[in-house]
Amino acid sequence: MNVPENSQRKTLVLTGASRGIGHATVKRFSAAGWRVITCSRQAFSDKCPWPSGPEDHLQVDLSDPDNLGMAVAEMRDRLEASGDRLDALVNNAGISPKGEHGERFDSVTTPMHVWRQVFQVNFFAPIMLARGLFNELKAARGSIVNVTSIAGGRVHPFAGTAYATSKAALASLTREMAADFGPHGIRVNAIAPGEIDTSILSPGTEGLIEGIPLRRLGTPEEVADTIFFLCTEPSSYVTGAEIHINGGQHV
Repeated sequence: MNVPENSQRKTLVLTGASRGIGHATVKRFSAAGWRVITCSRQAFSDKCPWPSGPEDHLQVDLSDPDNLGMAVAEMRDRLEASGDRLDALVNNAGISPKGEHGERFDSVTTPMHVWRQVFQVNFFAPIMLARGLFNELKAARGSIVNVTSIAGGRVHPFAGTAYATSKAALASLTREMAADFGPHGIRVNAIAPGEIDTSILSPGTEGLIEGIPLRRLGTPEEVADTIFFLCTEPSSYVTGAEIHINGGQHV
């Protein structure tokens, strides 16, 4: 999609873009003519190509606050240099470490360093990014979408305790951010995916389908479409919401 020469490109900053929901989100926004600045621990992957992908990818370790701070400064410099505005921030990156043999870490077995790492990536990074890019989002009256999880509201058979509690905290943070950022014209919402058909599904997930009212897994594209809705005009009066994308699994 071509953007008129005299108009600013809409721009999305997206964390966790290399696979699954993140990959589908890149494709959805790129197809609509948006510029997408991506962040992940890995270098740009040609398995998830999009226009200007290599140029607009930042390799950043979200578990390292100093590294994240430098990445935010780089994003701001790039936006200023190009004259593009920042219309949306999607905090999609998340980690859920497992034990040595792939077992779920519960509240008894989770090592303290794992708690800290998970909360830094899943909880602190989103607020650090939002605060660091606040002025750019305010100028565009932009939108923030935090990706939480069905595990944030119930004990999940595969998601670890640190992951689940970090996502519950992120859902609460979304409400607080909506209240704090709203007067500046910035909307803040969350999506809570359930069992989405990606390469990172835990073994045994297919056994959960029987308990999902729609009797199927979700697709990354369905999640990406909801994210796009929350970042665009049709949702202009929606803020502080957490949308469940789980085929009714939460009911």
